Amino acid sequence: MRSIVYYVREFLRPEWLRKFVSVKTAPLKTPSYSKGYPSLTGRECTACFSCMMICPAPGAIAVLQRKEGWEPEIYPGHCIRCGLCVEACPEDVLTSGRILDVTRRDNTAFASSYHLEVDDSLCMRCGNCCVSCPVNRQIDPQLAGSGTSASDEVIMRVEGGRVRILHPEKCTGCKTCETHCPNRAIRVARLVEGVQGGEAEA
Repeated sequence: MRSIVYYVREFLRPEWLRKFVSVKTAPLKTPSYSKGYPSLTGRECTACFSCMMICPAPGAIAVLQRKEGWEPEIYPGHCIRCGLCVEACPEDVLTSGRILDVTRRDNTAFASSYHLEVDDSLCMRCGNCCVSCPVNRQIDPQLAGSGTSASDEVIMRVEGGRVRILHPEKCTGCKTCETHCPNRAIRVARLVEGVQGGEAEA
């Protein structure tokens, strides 16, 4: 009872009441480095997933398959408005403020590639990574039935009891191999570099 009286007395102090009624928080201001939320330009998305891969905010963007094709979906609650997805898109599907104008003027872009690495100490040579890879299956449809491939055009295959990476340049970064590896022995890393002068690749 004594504590309740104490709190009521504190809350009714004129100074506290004046501050409670008159205090104002600073207005929210958009930082100068923030771009606007990305929006669609109407150009066709080729589902290269470059926007998703370069986005530093988890869950901010997803490339979804619609009836009429692929389309990036922006989730404003997660988007930090950095504009990297706009710069990374090779097809100019997204736009935000002056980003596209500046990249065209300066002829700058991002070039990306994927690096695959297999840890032989963890790999149990099951071949799940090779069989689950969608690019591998597209190149060699017999791969799923045989468990290994005789084609030299696949990204990776089991040779001599080891997973051998043949064509990392064909990797799309979907990380299906990582998901299906029971020992987390394979890793896919995306390498991104800024380029100038029309050297960019998707």
